[in-house]
Amino acid sequence: MTLKSILSTAILITLAHTEAFSQGRPATNIPHLEKRGTATQLIVDGKPFLILGAELNNSSASSMEYMRPLWPRIAATNLNTVLATVSWELLEPEEGRFDFSLVDGLIQGARQHNLRLILLWFGSWKNGKSTYQPVWVKTNQQRFPIIQDEKGKGLPTLSTLSDANRNADSRAFAALMKHVREVDGDAHTVIMMQVENEVGVLGPARDHSAAANRAFADPVPKEFMDYLQNHKDTLIPELRKRWEAAGFKTSGSWEAVFGAGVETSELFMAWNYGRYVGHVAAAGKAEYPLPMFVNAWLRQGKDKPGEDIPGGYPSGGPLPQVLDAWRAGGPAIDILAPDVHVPNYAEWCAWYTQSGNPLFIPESRGDARGVAHAIATAGKYDGIGYSPFGIDRLASPDGELGKGYQVLSQVAPLILERQGLGKVTAVLVDQETPRSKVRLGDYTIEARFNQGRGPAPGSAPVGAADRVAGLFLQLGPDDYVIVGRSMGVYFESATDATQSVGLAVVEEGQYVDGRWVAGRRLNGDETPEWKALWFAGDRYTIQKIRLYRYR
Repeated sequence: MTLKSILSTAILITLAHTEAFSQGRPATNIPHLEKRGTATQLIVDGKPFLILGAELNNSSASSMEYMRPLWPRIAATNLNTVLATVSWELLEPEEGRFDFSLVDGLIQGARQHNLRLILLWFGSWKNGKSTYQPVWVKTNQQRFPIIQDEKGKGLPTLSTLSDANRNADSRAFAALMKHVREVDGDAHTVIMMQVENEVGVLGPARDHSAAANRAFADPVPKEFMDYLQNHKDTLIPELRKRWEAAGFKTSGSWEAVFGAGVETSELFMAWNYGRYVGHVAAAGKAEYPLPMFVNAWLRQGKDKPGEDIPGGYPSGGPLPQVLDAWRAGGPAIDILAPDVHVPNYAEWCAWYTQSGNPLFIPESRGDARGVAHAIATAGKYDGIGYSPFGIDRLASPDGELGKGYQVLSQVAPLILERQGLGKVTAVLVDQETPRSKVRLGDYTIEARFNQGRGPAPGSAPVGAADRVAGLFLQLGPDDYVIVGRSMGVYFESATDATQSVGLAVVEEGQYVDGRWVAGRRLNGDETPEWKALWFAGDRYTIQKIRLYRYR
């Protein structure tokens, strides 16, 4: 027995004794998605759960020795969930022989530090390339074919049109999910799964192999045509327009039904990636049906020429314009999720909440802007969570992420109680958009950005934030909890313009174990113009208020 095998066995024994596991016993009350009002929430251990996450660097989870000193730093950053890679090449180094020692090490490390896990399956693809599959797959292109460009040159990317590729990946993923069920089916350390990573074709807009050319010239699959006709009135606008422009045909080749152009090539690839990844997800769910999502490398802006067209970004990935192809091709996939590394955050959130898609941000930034985006994701878009990339370098209780998550974790129960019910919302303000108004209950609330506002007395500055969020939670008709930074917050009556709105009570404080603990009672200079709230610029704070009206 090798040292790795001995360690893996020891870890499993520890897990079994710690959690009284019974291998193979059906899991009960496993993490799942549940609709509440207009929101879709993640339910963990019977309660809604807001993911305050962070993703490890790609190779971090390949070494438990590397992870050992990192776990305490991660836990101290006030997050509750770690996103960690499981790579096919390390899970199945020889065909049919699986090594779960790294998976077991991740589960044990997360439990020891009271954290949840989201496992990222780096199987057939990562960032549009095939680099994480085993050597026995990489070196056998006869059995496991790759994509070709227009000139017939092979690309280091597995073909979506190969049953051998799909089935080998599916078997490995199913083995992983079976193992997770056996060692974690009661404890629920692992709460979601990402299937593949930022899939799509880089370079050409589609695969030009012989098999792909035949499929592109063949009739659009009946399953997709049936979906289009059954969802004609609710299709994503970009797809409906292409179909309509070509005459709403109900059969024909891809170009006959959707017209010529790279957009049709992208749609063709989206269908094939959706079918492939959906098949992998279904195989995993047959063993252990955790919620499963696929993440997307987004289209870049016009300021990055070439990266705003299919092939410049991975063509066929789950982008907004092709979401329906993914829904039709991969119904086992629960969430289509954007990795937001581009400036127009609010627009991407709006695009990814179309047609009831739950919003989860698996990759983004972890600075002051990132904290603002995390707050907006949960408060404005009913999101199930947020995760910046690269916790290896971000881990610190005193950094922007640590301080922001500390406050967000306090109000997470309030957010979850109100999502989907019209009792929570949020705004983003910055120098370009310094004011933002929103209605909540019978009041209109306005946030006014003030980057130059100093820190609260006696506090140490963290640094200026060039974009901040205001989070507004309604407790009762006139009672609110507000979370803010670098802003003034003003109130107007939304029902009677002749009434003025005053501040009856303003308390600064915090939630401790779900209970409000009041600090200063604010008034006078701390409430500008005697009618507004002031939030200092160094950190997010919480104020609990009661409003009244007068003429």
